[in-house]
Amino acid sequence: MELRVLKYFVAVAREENITRAAERLNITQPTLSRQLKQLEDELEVKLFDRNKHKIALTNDGLLLRRRAQEIIDLSEKTKNEVSHNNEELSGEIAIGCGELRSVDTLAKIIKSFQELHPDVSFNIFSGNSENIKSLMNQGLLELGLLMEPVQIDRFDFVRMDIDEKWGILVKDSSPLANLEFATAADIKNYPLILPGRREINHEIMNWLNIDPDDVKVVSRYNLLYNSSKLVQNDVGVAICLKLDDHYEGLTFVPLQESPILNSVLVWSSGQVFSKTTSAFIEFVKRYLKGI
Repeated sequence: MELRVLKYFVAVAREENITRAAERLNITQPTLSRQLKQLEDELEVKLFDRNKHKIALTNDGLLLRRRAQEIIDLSEKTKNEVSHNNEELSGEIAIGCGELRSVDTLAKIIKSFQELHPDVSFNIFSGNSENIKSLMNQGLLELGLLMEPVQIDRFDFVRMDIDEKWGILVKDSSPLANLEFATAADIKNYPLILPGRREINHEIMNWLNIDPDDVKVVSRYNLLYNSSKLVQNDVGVAICLKLDDHYEGLTFVPLQESPILNSVLVWSSGQVFSKTTSAFIEFVKRYLKGI
């Protein structure tokens, strides 16, 4: 598969029309149709269902579109990294971040780094640990800001300087909102909205000494904002990390049995990075040591 043909395929998938895609790509329609047919023959699958007015992706086409976009993004990223190999640092650094208070420290580090290297930009991806590690393994993210516990045997890391603490997010009108700390006895009879990571839920149940079969789980989440809407609409009580965000009509109450956790900024061990990314990693280490 040629990168050029994959770009053609993605353009047609986006436009859902060969004529419009050909115009956007500045090539003739017969040429584009021939390239797509050759791609289907090479892969030995049907990528499109065609009719007079519109074409739609088959299941194989949907899979290829996702993979093709990843390949195109990685190609562009690699091109940018290699082409920015001059004396002054430039280019883009992609970082995946969970919803953590330590993002504030990361933002301060980025600000300080950009003051020294104004031609460097950052692409911040928000997601959970599994999303971030997957994209790092694909080479689409250089670094990830993750909350412990996390398996980091294949990563190098620095520990961030802000503690992360678990609690519950409840409506201001809830009796729970008046508590200084929430205990297992306080919340076990409420419907719960839990994080999506199984290991985190296991840890939470252990901290609270709750049998998972004794609680009702009504929803799970990977990012908190949407679940805050569930709390606002009385769907349940969300167990979550303390963030600096304010959600209207909601109160955060710390969990009494929750330990203080840390977050870590990780990057793949042994990986060769661009000069810009390598310089940023060294800058982070010095910054967190107070140098």
